[in-house]
Amino acid sequence: MATDIFLINISGQDKPGLTSGLTGVLANYGAKILDIGQANIHDTLSLGILFEISSGKKSAAVLKDLLFKAYELGIQAKFTPITQEDYESWVNLQGKDRYIITILGEKLAAEQISEVTKVISEKNLNIDAIKRLTGRISLVREEEYPRASIQLSVRGKIDNKSEFTQKFMDISHELDVDIAFQEDNIFRRNRRLVCFDMDSTLIQTEVIDELAELAGVGEQVKAITESAMQGEIDFNESFKRRMKLLEGLSEDVLKEVAERLPITKGARRLVDTLHSYGFKTAILSGGFTYFGHYLQKKLDIDYVYANELEIKDGKLTGGYIGDIVNGQKKAEYLQLLANKMGIDISQTIAVGDGANDLPMLDLAGLGIAFHAKPKVKDNAQNSISSIGLDGILYLLGYHDRHIDLIG
Repeated sequence: MATDIFLINISGQDKPGLTSGLTGVLANYGAKILDIGQANIHDTLSLGILFEISSGKKSAAVLKDLLFKAYELGIQAKFTPITQEDYESWVNLQGKDRYIITILGEKLAAEQISEVTKVISEKNLNIDAIKRLTGRISLVREEEYPRASIQLSVRGKIDNKSEFTQKFMDISHELDVDIAFQEDNIFRRNRRLVCFDMDSTLIQTEVIDELAELAGVGEQVKAITESAMQGEIDFNESFKRRMKLLEGLSEDVLKEVAERLPITKGARRLVDTLHSYGFKTAILSGGFTYFGHYLQKKLDIDYVYANELEIKDGKLTGGYIGDIVNGQKKAEYLQLLANKMGIDISQTIAVGDGANDLPMLDLAGLGIAFHAKPKVKDNAQNSISSIGLDGILYLLGYHDRHIDLIG
């Protein structure tokens, strides 16, 4: 039996019963729905229905009745006939690779979106869907914590992914926006473990620098810390040198520093949401277990791996107990936890800011450089520099309505 294929595009004021009315007409004629999609912006509806109908009288009659129903509902309807060849070409595209591009910032401007979509167009990729992940922004009320995110679902073949992502990185630097690029595969939709660096990631300070200030050796330790985080000197050597400078510091100081640790913006929102959706969380830190365990209780973190301070007679000896938790050790702990949970390494996420975080950022299924040093941003899979830690939730595809339900 010969059939016709039509695409009907509906636009106008959204109202209850609209989709039901139109599909009811199609049902009366035994039409087959081949595809359907809907978007709603400021109560204005955009609805598309691709359907197949028997050629001849049925085909003409259904178009007439759809037009009448659209008039009755006060909406505009546009019909486009689709050839079978065009339809089959469209169907064959579904085997193409799929990607998710997430744009993040305090506010998103047309220029930022234009530049990102220009790169997508230049690579002959198709944008299947665009979704806003953050809530609507008031124009009269100042936001305490402004953030904006949209997600683009993209399909096509990318020959040179590093060149593609480099263009996004250039846009990010020039226009002060974060652009994350991920393959849309089974692992992206089934992440299970998130591992955080502690200092300058989960908290907005370097604890060893805080301790050094109280020990009167702040400038010396800060210089060593900065050099290590930039990757200029070996982490193990820098750790030993900084520890030696803390020799003789009273154990009482640790509690004082712990109680005033500045938690990074968005951390509580992130961890609470992750736990509500079944994720496990861990601190993998080149810092100290004393502070890691303090944060574990405060934020309800599942696992902590960090360096243990050596304390004798109520004072720091300038030494440590066990192996140094350096970059390689963090990666080992990430793999250890994945094995313990019985998950693939692709189901893990690692977040950090320093050069010693790069091994775990590279190993994880999703590595995120968070407000990181330039060297780290340039070498990480993805980065967030414009908003808080809860920006990670948008990279996972969560909408604010999924997040704000928590608690």
